[in-house]
Amino acid sequence: MFLPYDMPPYRPPSEAYSVLIRATRGCPWNRCTFCGMYKEERFEIKSVEETKKDIDAARAFYGPDVKRVFIGDSNSLVMKTRDLCEVLRYLYEQFPHIERVTSYARARTVGRKKLENLIALREAGLTRLHVGLETGDAGLLAFIKKGATPEQMIEGGQKALKAGFELSLYVLLGIGGEDHSQAHALGTAEVLNAIDPDFIRVRTLVPYPGTPIFEQISEGLFTPASPRTILTETLTLVENLKVHSEFLSDHISNLVDLNGQLPGDQPKMVAAMREILGEIEERPELLETYFKPRDYRCL
Repeated sequence: MFLPYDMPPYRPPSEAYSVLIRATRGCPWNRCTFCGMYKEERFEIKSVEETKKDIDAARAFYGPDVKRVFIGDSNSLVMKTRDLCEVLRYLYEQFPHIERVTSYARARTVGRKKLENLIALREAGLTRLHVGLETGDAGLLAFIKKGATPEQMIEGGQKALKAGFELSLYVLLGIGGEDHSQAHALGTAEVLNAIDPDFIRVRTLVPYPGTPIFEQISEGLFTPASPRTILTETLTLVENLKVHSEFLSDHISNLVDLNGQLPGDQPKMVAAMREILGEIEERPELLETYFKPRDYRCL
């Protein structure tokens, strides 16, 4: 298929119907042990003029009636504020019917940016940030080389909300392995409660060949969490949340679909997880029904 311009190679599932515009290439951090993205890509901030040309190409390809846009790659907020604001303003000029513009961001980048710069980006039209929390446990954050502490995650999340962004935080089920699942669930709930994001999106760890965590498993340094452990971890997480967030299991990697608006749907979500675990306790063979084909889970 012919691609008319330089598109981002990745986007969140919730941006499946968004036009993709690339303002940076690769990831400026790119050290997380579980992540296989951008490994062949040297990080680069594209020029404003180059990005405008891509926007022109996107308009020619999609027409002017685009409603949603995702700006890639992994952390567009590393751009100079004035440059990203210029890109955003041009984007709205070319697509006057835009309703939502989103981007990936790192919590530490948000935390380091001045509040007035974040507000300027929000006023220029950036509406939602997708941020990988993964876990709220300090030891695990260090182990997976996330490059942020729980306190820095909280600072970045709270600052994004204060600037007026919608905030979508991603949690990686199973990242504590078999040995630290409980600490992962409780620490993550604590950080999420301190931030109270708009969206909590869960993913399940799928170790990819070539990533450090895959090698750690091969060397016996990390024991992957069993499906039963992941289901129990999910229950512990949901039980301990005190947020006003939409909880979404919107990824094929997850063992169960668990969705709801917290806190209102929390009782039925907890009940659903307890029912699943109770059924497995009585009939362990049912555990197989919560597996998805491994080839598909790796998508």
